[in-house]
Amino acid sequence: MLIAHKIALNPNNTQATYFARAAGTARFADNWALAEWQQQYKVWKADASLPKPSQRSLRRQLNAITREQSPWMREVSKNVPQMAIIQLGAAFKNFFAGRAHYPQFRQKGIHDRFTLTNDQFRVDGSRIRIPKLGWVRMREAWRFAGKIMSATLSCKADRWFASRKTCSNGGH
Repeated sequence: MLIAHKIALNPNNTQATYFARAAGTARFADNWALAEWQQQYKVWKADASLPKPSQRSLRRQLNAITREQSPWMREVSKNVPQMAIIQLGAAFKNFFAGRAHYPQFRQKGIHDRFTLTNDQFRVDGSRIRIPKLGWVRMREAWRFAGKIMSATLSCKADRWFASRKTCSNGGH
């Protein structure tokens, strides 16, 4: 069973700047991938012999162009843009299954967030270690035990929060 848990963070100015940069990187990756998906889907509809767009192919394409076209993306964890595209792939899967609306482009300042997988961060008491940043204080310790699957850092009203998904049966 998955359990979600959300805790306020106490970042200093440098950490808050990093969070904003990471959220911007995730937003850029998400919007780039959505535009590419739409373009590739139109091409695929016109010629079904071409490959259908997928989150895996979009992640490879973004990795290929990042070094030359968007070197600023390398200032944050490589997991940030990758998870944004993986989440977009899940959004399209839900859309095609009839469980959700068509994915929309993300706007700056509205639901700013980024996600890290469980191998990208560490929790120790009431602090969390973020790649390329270091330890960030949390207002309280995690309340639930279990294997941490992922953590999403989000901003609401200029306050940052960490929410995590935990598998209560040890990840099985």
